[in-house]
Amino acid sequence: MTKPEKNQNSVIEASSLQLYTTLANWRWPRTYRGKIMFVAFLGTHIPLLSLLAMAILHSTLPREGKIQVLLIALTATLVGTATTLFLLNRLLAPVLLTAQSLRGYLNDKKRPSLPTIYSDEAGALMADTMQTVSQLDDMIDYLSGYDALTGLSNRERFKEQLAQTVTKAQRQNNNFAVMVIDIDGFSFINTAFGHSAGDQVLSEVAKRLGGCARECNFLARLGGDQFALLHLDVVSPEDVVTQAQHILAEFKRPFVVKEKEWRGGASIGIALFPDNDSEGTHLLEHAESALRAAKEGGRGNYQFFAVENNEKLQYRLALGNDLYGAVERNEFVLHYQPQVDSVTGLIGGVEALVRWNHPQRGFISPGDFIPIAEATGLIVPLGEWVLRTACTQNKAWQDAGLPPCVMAVNLSARQFCQPDLVEKVVSILKETGLSPEYLELEVTESMVMDDVESSIAVLQKLHSHGIELSLDDFGTGYSSLSYLKRFPLHALKIDRSFVRDLTEDANDAVITASIIALAKSLGLSVIAEGVETQEQSDYLQDHGCHKLQGFLFSRPVEANQCARYIQEHALQLAA
Repeated sequence: MTKPEKNQNSVIEASSLQLYTTLANWRWPRTYRGKIMFVAFLGTHIPLLSLLAMAILHSTLPREGKIQVLLIALTATLVGTATTLFLLNRLLAPVLLTAQSLRGYLNDKKRPSLPTIYSDEAGALMADTMQTVSQLDDMIDYLSGYDALTGLSNRERFKEQLAQTVTKAQRQNNNFAVMVIDIDGFSFINTAFGHSAGDQVLSEVAKRLGGCARECNFLARLGGDQFALLHLDVVSPEDVVTQAQHILAEFKRPFVVKEKEWRGGASIGIALFPDNDSEGTHLLEHAESALRAAKEGGRGNYQFFAVENNEKLQYRLALGNDLYGAVERNEFVLHYQPQVDSVTGLIGGVEALVRWNHPQRGFISPGDFIPIAEATGLIVPLGEWVLRTACTQNKAWQDAGLPPCVMAVNLSARQFCQPDLVEKVVSILKETGLSPEYLELEVTESMVMDDVESSIAVLQKLHSHGIELSLDDFGTGYSSLSYLKRFPLHALKIDRSFVRDLTEDANDAVITASIIALAKSLGLSVIAEGVETQEQSDYLQDHGCHKLQGFLFSRPVEANQCARYIQEHALQLAA
């Protein structure tokens, strides 16, 4: 349609609404039906009354005859008007019914039921309304059941399909599998390249998974970077293994992101029907539980659901619930493990290690609750409590006359990312009265390498306040030496995995010696953790390791016991 035609139509539409607009501005009648009745009433009465008045005024009938004629005319007029209004009201039914149906659809999501057999304007209105609502319903159904980015079904539609598949499999005695696929390291894409690049990767993943899926399989995006696949007509578990290997192979091919190659990976959790759930009501949850086990097992692999994994998950969920408020309830305690100077034999430092004294379960291993605290964000208030308690304890030891030593405190990844980290640490030092030189903050390789430039800035701020910094678990991450020399570090900590077998494994011995030599060349102190035998201690001392920490000297102990150890050790050396 050309522009003049559009303008002409708009003028026609505006003029056709002029009477309606005028009546709509009146206080009465308010309803559309009332407006029609009012116009019809005027239309029937004005001409008839005018004609009647003319006839009476110019008639030669006597007065009584004129009155009789007037009454008859009025009666006929009223009867005719009532009949006209009644029929008009009936003719308005299609418009009013359409309006009521649309209102019901908008308010109550009740789909209208209008006749579509008529061909005039009112019939077209009802038929078009039915068609429009039907198309709208289809669109809403699509939007509510499909993922807008990938075009795949979403979680709700996948669950519906899963329920249908379970019913069919129970009836036909078929086997099938639920596979949940998660992209490993996907958060790096969003962080490094932005969310548009993340969307690009997700779209590509959907295409690759679509290529892996059989024609009879059902693929969906559950949300975020998780996808799900219904693997139908499973003859044996080997069928599912082949499918999983095919998917993992697809993820080994690089993704092109912002003209750069990114090599990710995937982890897959698998639940089988009927082996893992004969009723099929928890298959998706079981597959997600298996996925968590796959990611904990090192990623880039697949795991079948196992009952013990589910029990472990339930245990973790219970701990997660109990973690909330545990700091306020004073359920955490600090244990301290001494660090012995390899040359003088003095206690040169202690490491603060948090323990959870659960009121029902007793002491819980940090390996059980620290990952949960990290995942839930509770590690931030817990880490602050650890830092404040450790600084308070070290100052109390100094005030009690114990030889001064450095207190080592681990920083979590979430703590390190807090924008007010430096201000918080400085505030705690001022609050507790501990001199910064007696506090050592331990960070891990993976933590500082996540965003090198930002990490350097944070570490330099901490260093400028006189706080010592050490790189924990050195050798297990992926540090670049070009970055390592830029970090304002005081010490490197050799991971216990190298110390454990250094007297039996030549490779571990070489790696340990190399780390010590590297640290010395960079002017850094070296701390070895996990020292449990005299042979390990001798090897480390012979190669110039500065501090030793492990069960050979002391287990992590409570504050009073650690204080006695420090005091007795100092007296023995003095004697």
